[in-house]
Amino acid sequence: MFDDTTQPFRFPAVRGNKLTAAFDGGRLSSDCGVLLLAEAARRMGIAEKLAAVIPDPRDPTRVIRGLAEILLARMRAVACGYEDADDLDSLRTDPAFKLACGRLPDSGAELMSQPTVSQWENAPNVRDLFRLGRVMIDLYCASYPAAPRAAVLDIDDTLDVVHGHQQLSLYNAHYDERCFLPIHVYDTATTRPAAVILRPGKTPSGVEIRGHIRRLVREIRRHSPSTRITIRGDSQYCRPEVMDWCEKNGVDYIFGLPGTRALAAKVEEVADAMRLERALEDKDSVRGFAETTHAAGSSNHERRVSARIEATRLGLDMRYVVNNIASGTAEWLYDELYCARGQAENLIKLHHEGPLSANTA
Repeated sequence: MFDDTTQPFRFPAVRGNKLTAAFDGGRLSSDCGVLLLAEAARRMGIAEKLAAVIPDPRDPTRVIRGLAEILLARMRAVACGYEDADDLDSLRTDPAFKLACGRLPDSGAELMSQPTVSQWENAPNVRDLFRLGRVMIDLYCASYPAAPRAAVLDIDDTLDVVHGHQQLSLYNAHYDERCFLPIHVYDTATTRPAAVILRPGKTPSGVEIRGHIRRLVREIRRHSPSTRITIRGDSQYCRPEVMDWCEKNGVDYIFGLPGTRALAAKVEEVADAMRLERALEDKDSVRGFAETTHAAGSSNHERRVSARIEATRLGLDMRYVVNNIASGTAEWLYDELYCARGQAENLIKLHHEGPLSANTA
């Protein structure tokens, strides 16, 4: 009879400490970071709050694994880089994941399998999704120990390429891909996410954007009615429906504004002076700012427009932002307030790379 017990490897001592390599460590895990996530989730109560707004039609007397536990396991798997529900077939016995879900690593019952998780992927209906969105906004508001005096919320969408014909996926000619275009909303100054909305792969209309902003603002004001809210976005979100709603509801906004000949003509005097200065002093570039009012398209409503103008050896480069903010110079509005939205793009990249949110295919 063979004795196949592996003998440990002995290495030279390190600073007087015995060093041994063995293969009898028992059940191991490479995902111990999930225990830190478990503590954060416990403090926030995120799984319980999400589960509370999703109807559970199962017979309570036959339920083995509660919905909160299922959601918790799914979220922790995604956060650890296991974005596919199939991964739970192997993770259900992982000692670290079992500990994170409140079960003993050896004697505790196994976690749920992929079919148990997948049956809930399409369970929420549209109303449930709105309620889930409100929970996320509630968590954002609860992250402040006291209501902030002001909050600047960046809204932007991002490309999420799919490799099939999933629900909501559409072909987008701009990206030349079949994709989703989820909308992200961040409180960029504090790096807090306020909302993430999975949506079809098409450019959002003004009516759709207005609906998202209306629900977001309504929920935030339910928690902190005195907070001054500013919505910031690129020219894609500069829609009459959005600006009209913000003005009627006491919400500040600043959006990128596409340039037109009519708009360029209103700042031509400043632009011409900058061209002349650059030419006379033989500079590589001269940068300055101008301010005007402009009514886009068929609208008769003149709105405040700030322009950033740069005269270079290659010609003029002009960028515009439209806003309803009464204070601040054109330079401050563009350079300090509007350009700060670049940080939101970094947060979206982190969202892609961390929980792999772009791997919805």
